[in-house]
Amino acid sequence: MPVERLMPTQESADLVDLTRSIVERDLRPRVDACEKTASFPRDVFRTLGRAGLLGLPYPEEYGGAGQPYEVYLQVVEEIAAAWASVGVGVSVHTLACFGLLHAGTEEQKRRWLPDMLGGELLGAYCLSEAHAGSDPAAMRTKAVRDGDEYVITGAKAWTTHGGNADFYKVMARTSDTGGKGVSCFLVPADTPGLTADVPEDKMGLTGSTTATMLFDGVRVPAGRRLGVEGQGLPIALAGLDSGRLGIAAAATGVAQAALDVAVRYARERETFGKAIIDHQGLAFLLADMAAAVESARATYLAAARLRDAGRPFSRQASIAKMVATDNAMRVTTDAVQVLGGAGYTKDFPAERYMREAKVMQIFEGTNQIQRLVISRSLGRY
Repeated sequence: MPVERLMPTQESADLVDLTRSIVERDLRPRVDACEKTASFPRDVFRTLGRAGLLGLPYPEEYGGAGQPYEVYLQVVEEIAAAWASVGVGVSVHTLACFGLLHAGTEEQKRRWLPDMLGGELLGAYCLSEAHAGSDPAAMRTKAVRDGDEYVITGAKAWTTHGGNADFYKVMARTSDTGGKGVSCFLVPADTPGLTADVPEDKMGLTGSTTATMLFDGVRVPAGRRLGVEGQGLPIALAGLDSGRLGIAAAATGVAQAALDVAVRYARERETFGKAIIDHQGLAFLLADMAAAVESARATYLAAARLRDAGRPFSRQASIAKMVATDNAMRVTTDAVQVLGGAGYTKDFPAERYMREAKVMQIFEGTNQIQRLVISRSLGRY
């Protein structure tokens, strides 16, 4: 059932309506086949970009829509409710563009942002390494200056869109001074020496390719470095606060989809002469699921409104990511329970939602890391 949204403007309400129409026309008819065959829907991102939905929170002067983050996140939620792989992909692409907007020169922004926001150039984000997932300062991938170029060598794990992206936002070590020795680069996908390893065989989000990216002496012009040397980790971490909100919105979309399936089934399935939704035990379970979805949405919107107001929102972003993804795991698990044996089969999407929800507790910082961020912020009061 459509979510009742209170949008800040008529324009933003129209954007949600546009999103829903694209979802019904271009996404929902393809999701089952693509997820079954692990096919990456590159053309869908072009469609979203050309409709203006990939650049919603970015300035109009660079091809964006100049919309508040609270609007962008609700669009992500609508997309993820239909197809989580694409919703997560939109969030990752937005994160891949973040460093260019906030640390790039005017020339860099005008050169690359319009095609990125228009969907012609799809982005990926290379921060994690096999030994340095939650500790990015421990990364070993190096970028060595050689005249007007940098030579990048190393490997970046868990890269969403790995092997399918057109550019990679890469964090690499330019000095041995810990977290202060990391720099940020935009690396084109066709650069010699850059290859994707065999994609990960995942339990969910199979329509979204995840692969380790291998950098074997990849030469990148110095003009593709964002900011100054050593600024890479602050760029990465600043973007992660916003990225966590994207994942919170995507998780809420998955939870909403699971709730919708469960409610629809509970209305139609009968036992002991009445619909199972009329049995109090099951009705209360559905009520708890609805409350979890609504509270997740309210939490990520509260954080987004702080961001839109230019106020600190790091703690609230971690809370939103943790609450929304934990709630999504619980709601999707309960949706399988509501459907009973049918929920354990692939005849219904409930089992897929449950598999998709699990990883959302892990990426963009595990929920244990979110609890660490939250608790540390409390200690500063």
